[in-house]
Amino acid sequence: MLDSLSNIFKITELRNKILYTLMMFAVFRAGIHIPVPGVDASVIESLFTSGNLFGLLDLFAGGALSKFSIFAMSITPYINASIIMQLLQSVVPQFEAWSKDGEDGRKKIAKVTRYGTVVLGFVQAAGMAFALRANNALVNNDFLSVFVVAIILTAGTCLLMWIGEQITAYGIGNGISLIIFAGIVARLPDGLETIYQYIQNGTINMFQAFLFAVIALAMIAVVVAVTQGQRRIPIQYAKRVVGRKMYGGHSTFLPLKVNQAGVIPIIFASSVLMFPVTIAQFIDNEFVHKVADLFTWGTPLQTALYALLIFIFTYFYTAISINITDMADNMKKYGGFIPGIRAGKPTADYVDNVMTRITLAGAVFLAVVAIIPNFLGSITGVQGVYFGGTALLIVVGVALDTMQQIESLMVTRHYKGFVK
Repeated sequence: MLDSLSNIFKITELRNKILYTLMMFAVFRAGIHIPVPGVDASVIESLFTSGNLFGLLDLFAGGALSKFSIFAMSITPYINASIIMQLLQSVVPQFEAWSKDGEDGRKKIAKVTRYGTVVLGFVQAAGMAFALRANNALVNNDFLSVFVVAIILTAGTCLLMWIGEQITAYGIGNGISLIIFAGIVARLPDGLETIYQYIQNGTINMFQAFLFAVIALAMIAVVVAVTQGQRRIPIQYAKRVVGRKMYGGHSTFLPLKVNQAGVIPIIFASSVLMFPVTIAQFIDNEFVHKVADLFTWGTPLQTALYALLIFIFTYFYTAISINITDMADNMKKYGGFIPGIRAGKPTADYVDNVMTRITLAGAVFLAVVAIIPNFLGSITGVQGVYFGGTALLIVVGVALDTMQQIESLMVTRHYKGFVK
């Protein structure tokens, strides 16, 4: 393993990509410590102890939101804009045509996504600025201060978007995902320090800490296994004679991922359930607060609705992310067929049936991974250390993708890879 890792730095191109990525990470981490002017830090600290939406988003911002730095919104508006664009590709014919137009179409989609990021970023930044004003967190509670804070936060998100695109172009790829990955991993030392302090103070014993570590490692192992899990449907291509050449006649397979939706259903479900709690902070009404209390994180109703929404969003997002009809038509166009299944609609029905069954396993997996942290604190006694399914799925998914990209570059240069 050590020899394989050392081979990474023997390839000049790969070494430069890694160093460039690390340099961009340093810029990202430096920006986290640059505070937004005109914000009262003591009030911000009190907001994060109340369990609102800010506390959830701080995980993806790598601690930037709790410090309320220029990167406080992280790359969240870009993720939202990308998800919206992906949904619109199934609804708007123009966007669907762009998605099938090769490199030019992808550039057009990326351009619209950037503009959408700016718009969504400013809307979110304005909402956060007005929330700070409502909680007396601004030094000057006038409209100009709100506008300045919104502009600074939007600019910070745009800078992060640019950094992510630079990592994708000149680094080891997946720039946006790597920024989120870096933000989540940066919180790991704080969690370990909290556990150490619990042990020192006698809040938990060594067995409880060991149990927490065992459950965490087991969750990581399961997430890796399911993330890599596929149902491979065999495909046979018939021989075709075009001119004097013969094409086809080979066998391959159609890989269908068990967790095709990734982390998106958990993000959707979390956002929906956090909305009533966040709104209640700005409305002084007893009924609204009672409703919000039902959706407090960890309550029985919240946990049940959380699992149900993850199920629904898993099937929904899988359905719009995979066009089975086009898949079957393309297979038929190039002479491919599933052994024992007629080409065309019967193939589409078969693939859809298989996808429905494996998506059920993926939905159960996502629901279990998402709600386990709700019980982890009561089981182990370790409170205040976030070990959620969303963060775990992102970290594992990005790590696996990055390893595969590095592996492909090493194998291309005739070096032995490190992925077994």
